[in-house]
Parts: sequence; structure tokens; C-alpha cells
Amino acid sequence: MDKRIRLTRKQYIITASLLFGMFFGAGNLIFPIHLGQMAGANWLPAAIGFLVSAICLPLLSILSISMTESNSMYDLALPAGRIFALAFLILTHSSLGLLIASPRTATVTFSMGIQPFIPKAWTQMSLLIFSILFFGATLLLAYNQNKITRNVGKILNPILVLLLAFLFFVAFFIKGNEMHSMPLLPTSGKGTGSLINGFLQGYNTMDALAGLGFGVTIVTALKLFGQNNNDDRSKSVAKIGALTMGFEALIYVFLIALGASSLSYTKLSADGGTAFTTIMQHYTGMAGASILAALTLIACLTTSIGLITSLSQDWGRRFPRIGYHKFLIFATIVSFSIANFGLDQIILYSSPILSFLYPLAIALIILGIMNPLIGRRKLIYRSTISLTMIPAILDLIHNLPPVFAKMPLFSAINSWAGATIPLYSVGLDFLPFMLIGLLGSWAISKFAKEPIPSSEDTIHND
Repeated sequence: MDKRIRLTRKQYIITASLLFGMFFGAGNLIFPIHLGQMAGANWLPAAIGFLVSAICLPLLSILSISMTESNSMYDLALPAGRIFALAFLILTHSSLGLLIASPRTATVTFSMGIQPFIPKAWTQMSLLIFSILFFGATLLLAYNQNKITRNVGKILNPILVLLLAFLFFVAFFIKGNEMHSMPLLPTSGKGTGSLINGFLQGYNTMDALAGLGFGVTIVTALKLFGQNNNDDRSKSVAKIGALTMGFEALIYVFLIALGASSLSYTKLSADGGTAFTTIMQHYTGMAGASILAALTLIACLTTSIGLITSLSQDWGRRFPRIGYHKFLIFATIVSFSIANFGLDQIILYSSPILSFLYPLAIALIILGIMNPLIGRRKLIYRSTISLTMIPAILDLIHNLPPVFAKMPLFSAINSWAGATIPLYSVGLDFLPFMLIGLLGSWAISKFAKEPIPSSEDTIHND
């Protein structure tokens, strides 16, 4: 039997700092700012919707890993079938650590911290050089798994928090005139729309997916602290997740409020990066450029480390012959290559992938949270995931880039779904499918008196 070890307060704080540093990156800076600008006077309902998908879902994803005593998202998804679990593991980490989130960390840092200060003709070459340095640093800091907690949790993340605290102090306390005139309630009937839009904008942070992916890194960190007992470790994961996401929620509200209040001195920007640059210059003058560059670099570097590390740990565990370090080098090279296509292309092609993965992730998270009631019954998992897959595919088609969306087949499917599927137009069409699959299969399993398998049984016997 594993020795029972409790974490010290210092270990909890360091691990929570590690998790926050991995979570808080490119999208976490620019999307709340842009949402605040888009919502304007309706910023509060928009913030509530954003917190549901960008805070509650990631927290629930961490709790689902904890409550099912899973070591990774593969273990969490295993009752739905080995093929699905492996496919979901590969697709999710591919979107996080290869194709979207990890390349985006470099391109956002470049577009906000370097691109404004160089001639346009130098952009592509400068991005190439910067991305080599950025991912070289990522590889160096992530190569030794035993030092990741120290590098991110003890060194990089505290600097990030101090920079954010400085910005909020200046904006809310020293130059807070814009904040005093902001309404706390919607000024029109658009509050509901802002809430739903805030919820869908939270997808862009990718944190619900990242929460499933980062579980393996947190579990590894806890094992390095000597916590090998599953029950103790699952409780620690839950506490660390709650501490991290509570702090992140506070920062999101501040960022959304900054975006909304910026409309008093600037126009709606095309993206959150441009808006953030304008806000920093407004509050901190010429020094704002260097502060913003440092803030963005540290936020994106810690997240890049987390994304590539979790991919390499998860895939290394599934394919031990290849191992952690080979996957780490592979992920770094692919992320570097994708980053050089530019931020606009990454965002354009990320939307359909996220629209497909998010409903499946939400279904898995709900199933994991309901573990005390439904256990890991294969019938419930497979029925829920199978039905959720239908709107997930339709949402992927709905969010295809224009070059694909205009094709006759996809256009016809999109038109049919818009006229037939409830909640399709607002991107919440997966909810009725998921609920029918979950509640229907639960009722059938109760009627059939299907025994509830444990997490350990599922992982070892599937």
C-alpha cells in the first residue's frame, strides 16, 4: 500500500503556480480584452458566460480527472472505448501542443511584442528568428521533467503575476476614471446574447481541453513530491485546481472590464492583441510597450512549456518505445513550423477543430464529475459520446473557413442543420444530444441493474 503523504502549504502554492502558469497564456490575455470591447456596456453578462466556459469547465475538467482517479485524459475517456480514448488523446494534444495553442503562444508574443517595432518587410524573417528562440527556450526549460515545477511555478509565473498586478493597480486605482462610469448591469436587451457570446468566446482559450491535458503534468509533479497514493493525489489535484482557477477568474474579470472601459478612449479593435497594446499605452505610456512585451512573453512561454510537456508526457506514456524526450523534440519542431504560418491563419483554422472537440470534452467532463452516481459504465459513456459526436461534426462544418464552407455539400449540410437542429445557430446544439444520451443510457443501465465498475477495473480490463 502506498504511503500516505500530505502536501505542505508551500507545495500546494508552488503546484498551483505551475498550473496557473501553464493555463495563462496567449488566449487568456487577448480574448477577455476583446470580449470586453465587443460587449461594451453588457460586459458583466459577457463575463459571466466567459467564466462558465473558461473557468468552470477547466475546473470541472481537473476535478473529473481527480474524481475518477485518472492519470490522464486517456484514462478518463477509456470507458467510451479504447479506440475513442486514443483518438481523443491524439486529437486533443495535437490541437493543444502541435497545431493551434502552442504555435499561437509564439505568434501572439511576436505580434504584440515585436511586430509593431519592425518594418513590414522584415516580418516573416523576424518571426522565423523569434520562433526559433522561443521554442528553443521552451525545449530547454521542459527537457528535464524534474525541473519543470521549479522553472514555471517558482520562477516564471511569479514574475507574470507581479506584472499583471502592476497593470491592474495602475488601471483600477491610479487611473481608474474610466472604471467609475462603467455600468454594472446591461443597458439594453442584449445581455443574454452577450452571455452566450461570452460562453462561446471562452472556447478560444482552449482551457477546458488544456485542463484534461495538464492533468498528467500535475499528477507527475505530485508524484515527484512523493504523493503516490491515488486517493490523496486526487484530493490534491482538486484543491490545486480550485486555487488556480479561482485566481484566474479574478484576472479574467479585470481583463474584461479593461476591455469594456477602453471604449471610452479608443474604438473597437480588430483583435485582442491590438486592443491590449492600446490599453497598455493609455495607462503606462511608452513604458507600456516593454511591460506588455515582458507580460506576453512570460505568459506565452509558460503555457508553451505546459502544452508541449503534457503532450510529451501523455504520448510518451501511451507509446513508451518513443518516450518523453523524442515526443518533446517532435512537438517543438512541429509547433515552430506551424507558428511561421502566422497568427491569422492559426485562428482561422482553429475554430472548426475547437467546435468539434469541445462538445466531446464537455461530455467527458460531465461523465467524470458524475462518477459517484454513474461510475464508469461503458453503456453510459458510449451512448453519451456517440450522440454528442453528431452535433460536434455539424459544428465543425458550421465553422469551416470560407474556402471549404462554400462547397455544395458542406453548405447544404449547414443549411439543413440550421433549420432543423435546436440551438444550432448559437453553437449549443450539443446540449440536447448530450443530455438525451446521458439520461437515456443512465435510465437503461438502472433498469438493467448494470454493475458499476471502478476506475481501476476500467483502466486494467478495457
